[in-house]
Amino acid sequence: MKKFYIITSLAIFVAAFSMCNKASVFSDAGYDERLSAGAATVFDATSHALGNAMDGLSARDARVHDLGDQTFSQTFVAPPSPIFTGLGPIFNNVSCVNCHRHDGEGLPTSGFSNSGLLVRLSLPGMDANGGPLAVPGFGTQLQDQAVAGAKPEANVNISYADSIVIYPDGSVVHLIIPSYAIQNPYTSLPSNCLFSPRLAPPLVGMGFLENIPESTILSFVDEGDKNGDGITGKANYVYDEYTKKTVLGRFGLKANTSTLSLQVATAYQQDMGITSYVQTSESAAGQPQMDIVHGDVQPELVDSLLNYVVFYVKTLGVPARRNVANADVKAGATLFSQINCSGCHRPTMQSGIDLTLSQINHQRIHPYTDLLVHDMGPALADNRPDFLANGNEWRTAPLWGIGLLDLANGTPFFLHDGRARSFEEAILWHGGEAQKSKQQFMQLSSTERNQILKFLQSL
Repeated sequence: MKKFYIITSLAIFVAAFSMCNKASVFSDAGYDERLSAGAATVFDATSHALGNAMDGLSARDARVHDLGDQTFSQTFVAPPSPIFTGLGPIFNNVSCVNCHRHDGEGLPTSGFSNSGLLVRLSLPGMDANGGPLAVPGFGTQLQDQAVAGAKPEANVNISYADSIVIYPDGSVVHLIIPSYAIQNPYTSLPSNCLFSPRLAPPLVGMGFLENIPESTILSFVDEGDKNGDGITGKANYVYDEYTKKTVLGRFGLKANTSTLSLQVATAYQQDMGITSYVQTSESAAGQPQMDIVHGDVQPELVDSLLNYVVFYVKTLGVPARRNVANADVKAGATLFSQINCSGCHRPTMQSGIDLTLSQINHQRIHPYTDLLVHDMGPALADNRPDFLANGNEWRTAPLWGIGLLDLANGTPFFLHDGRARSFEEAILWHGGEAQKSKQQFMQLSSTERNQILKFLQSL
């Protein structure tokens, strides 16, 4: 009898152990729709919602995150200051947070301390690595500010014209069309120079975007539009200046940067004129004002500080969705899928494996992007290629956290240059591969359009 009890108990234990560990499909009906990033979701709907660390960081990782946060907010100054030195001699801003307010987006202005807009430039053609061809004396980014004794490369003047969109039901929306004038260049610009305005984007979920398997991203490519929905998508392969390899692009408004490390280091170099072990050259290299940095200590940003900021951005949590049970929000989610906005803004995917950060491993996430570049039509074209992305193509913007930009940043701005002041305006600017979805949106009733907008506000 004793033997029977032992065998029975062992069988029950084995069965229970198997039930706990056997992989199975989790029911969608039982999934909490608020969890934008699985266990890394942060429940905060305040103005600081975009700036929280992921839960569950070790004491050491939490400390590194905080150090990165401090450096991210630090104002840099010109040499020979003993601390946080190296600014310039030409630059666009003096700190990361000035462009990414509350870890969100920038302001679509130029030349001010709170400006988040910059202008990329290049010449027709490609460099030796397939990237944009630098403009002699200017490089590939226009720096519109300078330290004392130096000259900005140029100033950028932005003006707007009105455009009216009329829905089939008679509703009217006013759009604004930006125009950019490059003024007072420190030396002559070539007449065939290509310009592309870029607004600093929100930093939501960057660690996850780096951790999405390449195979997942490539599975979204529909070369030749085999399913006939008008959407193809293209992966942008870019040259990584640090590893000296051509790899998949994920970051940047044209998916023109491969890793968070390179993204952060290039922002320090190009936006602030600060060198690091990843980006060792001054942004002013080859210009007369390089004399001003003669004798400056290189690299200007020590390795640890750069690594702290990279880790900070990587470990920012993703805010939870709100009002997911609201009837209009649920109807908007259905309509969003029905008019195939989800053909580019992919709602759901699985993150990969990062051996250094368990919080982002194997999570069911909802970034609403495919990280591919798409033809968005002539109205949004900058006509400037960036590696494989042509002048009509832009990376699908991730939408998670987008409904909190108004709290984090005040008036939110959307699209690559901030021309859209609302979700509705952003949708109405869509063209190219998104033209069919935009037209279907316009054919909806006013109630249905508002339901889609309420759904976007819940993200």
